[in-house]
This record gives sequence, C-alpha cells and structure tokens, in this order.
Amino acid sequence: MTEGGTEAGASGTDRVGYPIPKGRHRVEGTVRRSRFITTLAPAPDPDAAHAVIREVEGEFPDATHHCWAFVAGPPGDTARIGMSDAGEPRGTAGRPMLTALLHSGIGEVVAVVTRYFGGVKLGTGGLSRAYSGQVLEALESLPTVQRVKLVDVRIEVPFQAMDALFRLLDELDVREREESYDTGLTLRAKLPGGAVERLRSAVADFTSGEGRVELAKEA
Repeated sequence: MTEGGTEAGASGTDRVGYPIPKGRHRVEGTVRRSRFITTLAPAPDPDAAHAVIREVEGEFPDATHHCWAFVAGPPGDTARIGMSDAGEPRGTAGRPMLTALLHSGIGEVVAVVTRYFGGVKLGTGGLSRAYSGQVLEALESLPTVQRVKLVDVRIEVPFQAMDALFRLLDELDVREREESYDTGLTLRAKLPGGAVERLRSAVADFTSGEGRVELAKEA
C-alpha cells in the first residue's frame, strides 16, 4: 500500500525507445454536473509520480477526490505501477485509469483525475466510464517526446582505424565515452540502442573485420 493506493510489479518488454509526456498536460470535462480535471505528467519513477500527485492535491485542496494512476516505465510495463481510488468506490477510478495508461502506448506517465462532485451520483459503472474516459481524452491531446534507451558498448579497433571510429561516433552523437590504449584502441560508450547494428556494420567495414563491438553485458 502506498498513499492510499497500491503498487505492483511484473516485468514488461524491453524497448529501444518509446514516447513519454513532453511535460505537464491538463484537460477538463463535465459528466452529469461533476467537474473533472485531468492532469498528465512525466513519471520516470514512482517518486516523481507521487510528487505530481501531491502537487495536484495541493493545487485543488477543496476537491472531492483526487484519483490517480501511474506507469513509471515503458508502455504496458507493470514493473512500477500505482493506482488509487482516493475515496471513490473500490475499483471505479484507479483501476480503469491504470488500464487506460497501460494501453496508451505511452510510458513514464502519471494521471491524476480531480473530481468536484456535482450532486448527481454516477453509479459504479458510470464512475468507471467517467474516470477512464477523462484519461483517454487527455491522452489524445498529450504532447510527447521520444525516450531513447541508451546502451553500453565496448569497441575495439586497431590504431589505424581510430579516426574513422571517432568520425562515426560523432555522426551517432555519442558524447559519453571512455578510451584506453594498448595494442589498439578500446573504447566504452553509451549510444541509442537502435544505432548498435549500424555501429557494428561500420566498424566491420572500416577495419576489414578486425574490429569488435560488444554490448557491455556481453563483454
């Protein structure tokens, strides 16, 4: 249990990259006189998600409910998730909100739906549809950026291939690297996962097969 909600874990798929929220995003709607304010924000980890939840609660202290859900990982990954009905009937808010997030194709996202009760009860089915619907509507207009996964690689090339390797790394925008010299150049670097195969192919070409590129975990 965490702040009135639950968190669960199970590994998801590994991805080269995925969309995440560009920043905080908010939409408002009304369902049978109840006012709903939906806030979406980046959530790279559970602590960041809970910080957003607390900020929204502080922004609307007089609201009837602040229901929330988050996916602090790749799209559909349940390793770091959380949800809370925040006083609504059990299963009518947090769970449908989380389901909407998990199926959105967007990662590292938290949703907080703030409700001002308008005097008309929605019933359990109506609440579930309202909370999931508000999140889905906000997701439709959410600006996103691509979260690129960086991987560690170990590169070995003969001295005569150093200049070609450095030019290639500049083209791939590899800035974080560590070099060592012995019988040739050994270099460790971080680069986008999608660029590894291009790196391997190019190194094989300009070293006539003498160079090696390995993922750090393979080394």
